Amino acid sequence: MSNDMSNTTSTNNPSDKNTIDCEEALKRLFEYIDHELHGRRHEEMEDHMSKCRSCYSRLEFEKRLQQHLKNATEQKAPQELQNKIKKLIHKL
Repeated sequence: MSNDMSNTTSTNNPSDKNTIDCEEALKRLFEYIDHELHGRRHEEMEDHMSKCRSCYSRLEFEKRLQQHLKNATEQKAPQELQNKIKKLIHKL
């Protein structure tokens, strides 16, 4: 993906078959992050992200957030906390 983002938003030139607007890009954002877009839909997102600084920034934020959450869930809770939770569950 090119990092040349001289435009702050995507163009809406109907003759460009790979153009989508920001609203559509944001709808597809998590599919794109999760590598679930293929073919034309993927190409449209690549094109939009290469042109739209706002959507690209959102993409980078969401990717960093997902990585942070993944790292946070890999840590175990302290044993004392685990014991308290187990006691609370048994009381239910």
